[in-house]
Amino acid sequence: MSRPVVPVDSWVGGTSYDNYVGRWSRPVAREFVAWLDPQSGSRWLDIGCGTGALTESVLLAAAPAAVTGIDPSADFVAHAGAQVPDPRATFRRGTATDIPLPTAAVDLTVSGLVLNFVSDRPAALHEMRRVTRKGGTIAAYVWDYGAEMQLMRYFWDAVIDRGAAASADEAARFDFCRPGPLRHLFVDAGLLAVEVAPIVVPTVFADFDDYWTPFLQASAAAPAYVRSLGEDDRVALREALRQRLPVRADGTIALHAGAWAVRGRS
Repeated sequence: MSRPVVPVDSWVGGTSYDNYVGRWSRPVAREFVAWLDPQSGSRWLDIGCGTGALTESVLLAAAPAAVTGIDPSADFVAHAGAQVPDPRATFRRGTATDIPLPTAAVDLTVSGLVLNFVSDRPAALHEMRRVTRKGGTIAAYVWDYGAEMQLMRYFWDAVIDRGAAASADEAARFDFCRPGPLRHLFVDAGLLAVEVAPIVVPTVFADFDDYWTPFLQASAAAPAYVRSLGEDDRVALREALRQRLPVRADGTIALHAGAWAVRGRS
């Protein structure tokens, strides 16, 4: 099997993201907001808002006064604005290390499935503290790439079993997405009362094509790996996955998506 180079992670389109993993990030976002148990009327900041899934969950469940979503991608900002027309929500371009808000502008700063894509996480936490009022909450969640994010875990296990370099696996590349490193990141940033908790939601695929097709269309590391393969290797990987996945008698595939959530007070 060839060993192609996997391109740098890149999310450039809201639709392709939703088809691949965004549809599963929405139930995780709902569990995350419930775990935060926020007061109503709070001001929120959603860093790396992407398609607006987390912002939408905040609006539906937390009765916020306002939510600002920022993302470096103009496509995602436009997509989120179209998907979430609630007047309490605004979307604009910005990054985790350069947030376009004044000091102490919000009560809660949150980030969903983004921290592993931030090159300077300590600087990002410093910037999050700057825009969050004293005593406010800073929280995030990331996929449990090494174990409970089964959509990706089954894929990379099949890739590695076929002789590809394990360094392409997101579990190896994002090794900090575990309870200990997440806790240390928040504690080292000076946050108080830091807690880490698991979030696990069901992900049921209608059939094998429902599982496989998004790998041919999206722009993250695993789909990029698939696209870089020659046709014979792509077919071989597809069939290896078909044999590995727990397909039920009716053709559905019942997996689950696990994430780690972390929070602290500024």
